[in-house]
Amino acid sequence: MSNNLQYEKIWKVVQLIPQGKVASYGQVADLAGLPGRARLAGKCLGYVPKDGVNGKPVPWFRVLRSSGQLAFPLGSETFERQRALLMDEGVFVKGKSTSIKKYGWKPDLGEILFLLEN
Repeated sequence: MSNNLQYEKIWKVVQLIPQGKVASYGQVADLAGLPGRARLAGKCLGYVPKDGVNGKPVPWFRVLRSSGQLAFPLGSETFERQRALLMDEGVFVKGKSTSIKKYGWKPDLGEILFLLEN
């Protein structure tokens, strides 16, 4: 499977994460049918097209480490942008982390399969 196809699968999953919710890189990779490819999920989010995918934005900022930590260096421009975007959606970020337990996305598998097919 080419990287372009893998990236598109990951981007489509990220588009499904609801506002005010977060997911881990591993969860995104699993839902995209790429188990064990959390690093690939993180890498491909760095290549999201500026105009989104299929006319819809890809909310890259909703994807975090499985610990709930933002992956960017504390205080960096990208860290601050991600933190601000999450806070705007009501996801509280303290220091470098948020609560996966509180804000974690728990999709219904049937719904995910239906949405990914469309």
